[in-house]
Formats: sequence, structure tokens, C-alpha cells
Amino acid sequence: MKYYIGIDMGTSSVKITCIDETGEILSEKSSEYEIKEPKSGWKEIEPETWIHGMDQAFLELLKEIDSKKIEAIGVTGQMHTLVTLDKKGQSIRPALMWNDTRTADMIPDLKKRVQNLKEDSHISNIISTGSPAANLLWIKDNEPENFEKIYKFIIGPDYIVFRLTGQIQTDYCEASTSSLCSLKTGKWSDEMRRMLGFSERIYPSICGSLKTAGYVTDEWRRRYGLGNHVRVLAGTGDNPAAAISTGCFVEGYPVLSLGTSGVLMYPRKRFDLSAKGKNILFSMNGKDVFILVQGVVQSTGSSLSWWIKNILGTSNFAGEAGEIDTAHLGENALIFYPHLVGDKTIYQDPKLQGAFLGIGTDTTRKDMTVAVMEGIAFAVRQLADVMCISKKDLAKLKVTGGGAKNEVWMQILSDVLNTEIGQLDSTAGAGYGIALAAGCKDMVSMKEMIHHTVSVKKIFVPREYNARLYEKKYQRYLKVYQALQSVYREEKK
Repeated sequence: MKYYIGIDMGTSSVKITCIDETGEILSEKSSEYEIKEPKSGWKEIEPETWIHGMDQAFLELLKEIDSKKIEAIGVTGQMHTLVTLDKKGQSIRPALMWNDTRTADMIPDLKKRVQNLKEDSHISNIISTGSPAANLLWIKDNEPENFEKIYKFIIGPDYIVFRLTGQIQTDYCEASTSSLCSLKTGKWSDEMRRMLGFSERIYPSICGSLKTAGYVTDEWRRRYGLGNHVRVLAGTGDNPAAAISTGCFVEGYPVLSLGTSGVLMYPRKRFDLSAKGKNILFSMNGKDVFILVQGVVQSTGSSLSWWIKNILGTSNFAGEAGEIDTAHLGENALIFYPHLVGDKTIYQDPKLQGAFLGIGTDTTRKDMTVAVMEGIAFAVRQLADVMCISKKDLAKLKVTGGGAKNEVWMQILSDVLNTEIGQLDSTAGAGYGIALAAGCKDMVSMKEMIHHTVSVKKIFVPREYNARLYEKKYQRYLKVYQALQSVYREEKK
């Protein structure tokens, strides 16, 4: 039996997953680390901190598995985080994290400049604080001596691949989310490079995620007791890796992950500028390129958690949901607006806040709990609409994450969307997805693996009566944004 390893390099920890040929998880280990904040809004980390964390987790993992059975390693993790290397392969300065905001004052002018590009003006829609393009420009303007030392830049998880193999490259996902790549061609944008004044030589090559980037070096092979020729994949970002683990790519259906935030992912074959959402390029073989469109409702699980824990003062989520009569869902006129911490996709309004509308003396605790779940479901429906996901494709929706375990919430979601939804049996994430990829040679073998590992636990079907009530309520919900804007317009001035 061969084993496959998935390394997921997160913001605050690295997690390593080992699976066998059937996709069964044999062991998972993790190691935490801290990022540095030398100034307000600055988020940095020494790349070797990731390696130390990986090493600790790997050694713990090897206490439970036979290292000689490890066949291949896949690497995934945080997108955007910028690593700069010199000619010796040494990190020039701490990595600039994806959530670093030091470039905030630069972004408005940079967006305007990008909008004037002839071919790649669409990049203006995605460039933001934390973008490698912006962070590279910051280094050029503020640390010219470090900028001159740059031999290659790579993105977070690429560093682990480099240290394991000695090889430098990136994949389509990391390139496309860097704001340095044309989403139309899947190649580095010459227009952006010339506008920013970057040398062509500092760019890594772009390859498919299943490509063998190299083999584990003798140093690591001896340390872990690995066999000869253990492959290391080029890997990909955590969002495509998570999409692999849910069957999103292989089966071509949309997937909603209901965690702290609600992330809706949907694969497309063509780039569509009219649809909202982040467009992420992904390719297994470096030839066939897919587009993973990602949209987010920032407060989903966090909204429900705020209501249950902070306001109701309990952690009994199941108990609160258990008292809800699902037969009468949609009858209550109370509306909850769930954007407690702003919005990134629908309105792109970071100052947007939430609200309850229609509270009366007869409003009960149960009414408000139901309204919170309904409001989040309405936001998901609006997100699907602005992402231009058709009714036909939405009918294939699968839901995963902690929120998917709440069956009342799933029924509300089905009624609000007026479509069947599948509750996935597993909540496995990016590390599991990239481990699956390590065990596959191509899309065909990945389909076979997914069929064995991804299963639908339960199907939720919309009910005509409740769906009709929710349709009317949703139309009222759509008017909330403009109403809140008019209420708070003077305050914002």
C-alpha cells in the first residue's frame, strides 16, 4: 500500500495529512507558529519558520506511519504571500503575508494605472493589499537594496517545494492571484511587468499543479527515512486544493463551504468579466486550464456564532436549532442582514454592517435564531446570482464545512435557493485535497479517487410552500442594502 502526503501551509500553522491509495486518512499532525507585526498593519514571517513547523509535524507523523511507503508529497497553503530569493536560494527578507496592509495608500493609484492597460486592465479588479504585485512594488520603492538582490520571487507554498527539492516554480493558481498574470492568457503579463519596472528574470515558471517539481533531496530523505525518488508536486493554493477534496473540479459542481465565512466555489472553462468573484486559474497538466470562481459572504458561521454565543450566551447550537419547527419556515417577516464585518464580493463594501429588521413585541428568541440562518441563506443566494451561477448548475450544489452539519440550516438553504442541495459527508480541507492530488496522475485517476472518497450524506429538497414564502422575503431582503445606505450616508460623510 502506497502513502501520499499533503502539506497545508496555513497562516498560523502547518498541517500534514497522510492518506493511503484508497484515500483513507491514516494520520494528521500540525505545528503552530506566529507571524510578526513590526508595524501596525505589517504582517511578516521568516520562511524558515514554515520549514521548522513542517519538520516538527512530519517527525510526529512518522511515529504513526511507515516512511518507506510514502510515494509522493503535495504542497498547498496560503495564497498571495510573497517570498523573495537571492541567487543562492536564501530568503532576502521576511515574507510579506497575504494579510499585510502596508500598501493600502498605494492601491488606489495603482488601480488607476492598471485600468489604463490595453490588454490586462482586468487585473485592476483583483489588485489589493497583500497582492504580490503591490508588495514587490513596495520593496522596490522602500527597500531598493533588497529589490536589487531578488533572483526569483515565489509564493508561500512554493517555498516548501523549493526547500524539499531545490527547484523553483509556481502554479497557475498562485500566478493568477498575484496580480502579475493575465487571466485571459494564463501567462505573466508583460504590460504589468513593464508598468511596474520589474525584470523578466525574477519571475518563476508557471506549471501544472500535478507536475513533478522535483524529488526529495538526500538531506530530507535521510532525515525522514524516505525511499528513493519520492516525488514532490508543484502544488497549488489552498482554495483549489479544497476544491479538489470536495469534487468541485472533477465533477464540475459548485461547492459552498460554511465555516467562519461562507465561500462559494464554482469551476468554469471560460473567463467571464461580467460575473463577480475572484477568478483563480488552475491546471493539473499545464495545458487544460480551468477557472475557479470564488465568492465569499464574510460572516456566515461567525454570524450564527455571534448570535448563539455572544447574545444568547450558550454554546448549545444543536439545542437552539432543535426547537425550530421547519414546517413553518418563511412565515416570520423578521429579516436579519448578515454582513457583520463588511462584504468583499457582492457590494465590495468593507464598511457594510448587519441589522435586524421587523422586530416586534411578539418576536421570540426562536424567531431571531431562524432569521439569522435565513439571512445568511439569502446572502448566499445573492452571491450565487452575482457570480452568474445558473439555476441548472446551482441544482448541483454541495455544501461542506461545520455549518453543513446543521440540518435545519440546510433545509432553509434549500428552500431559499429553491433547489436540491447535497450535504457532503466529509469536511476534509486543502491538505486532504493536495494529498489526493499527490496520488493521482491525471484527471481520469482523480475522478476515480474522488468517486471513492467524496460522498453525499443527505439530500435536502425544497418545499413548494416554504420556497414561495422565501421568494417574497428574498425580494424584500434585496432592498436592505440601499435602505441602510440611505440611513448611514450622512454618518459616512
